[in-house]
Amino acid sequence: MPVIARFYGMIVKMYLQGKEHGIPHIHVIYGECAGVVDVQTGKMLEGDLPQKARSMIEEWTLAHRDELLQMWETQSFRQLPPLE
Repeated sequence: MPVIARFYGMIVKMYLQGKEHGIPHIHVIYGECAGVVDVQTGKMLEGDLPQKARSMIEEWTLAHRDELLQMWETQSFRQLPPLE
């Protein structure tokens, strides 16, 4: 699972399976917590991320939604800038 961003202790990854792996989403690891986030809405689908981390990842996901969707469709991954 390629790492596409790191910021504020969070690691953002995306699986390689694309459409075969459900709706477009990312995986976020934050210490011992983890979450799955919908790329379209920025909302957490499952996991136990703290609220502050959820807010930051939602903001970041929505800011990079088009790029994330393109990566999901093409399976061509690259690093994205962190949340500032």
